[in-house]
Amino acid sequence: MKIKVEYLGFIKNMLNKRAEEFEMNEGSSLQELLSKLSNLYGARFTKEIFEPGQKDVKSGFVVTINGVLMGQLEGVETRLKYGDHVILMSLMSGG
Repeated sequence: MKIKVEYLGFIKNMLNKRAEEFEMNEGSSLQELLSKLSNLYGARFTKEIFEPGQKDVKSGFVVTINGVLMGQLEGVETRLKYGDHVILMSLMSGG
């Protein structure tokens, strides 16, 4: 199944890309997608954003699935569906 992943803020700059699509197995979880990204983008992604096997993204980052924060769903255990739109972004603060 195809999943669209969009990157905003720090992640977009770090990866030097705005969006891409991934082919995932039917019933894959958000954790599987994030682990795939960690394997694809290596140590910096793992250090900054998500470490495979963990139950959340690193502090300072959020993930939405179809506009809903992963924390309002089932976190990294959320099952993805064909056509889901996942956004990875850094939290912003002002002052």
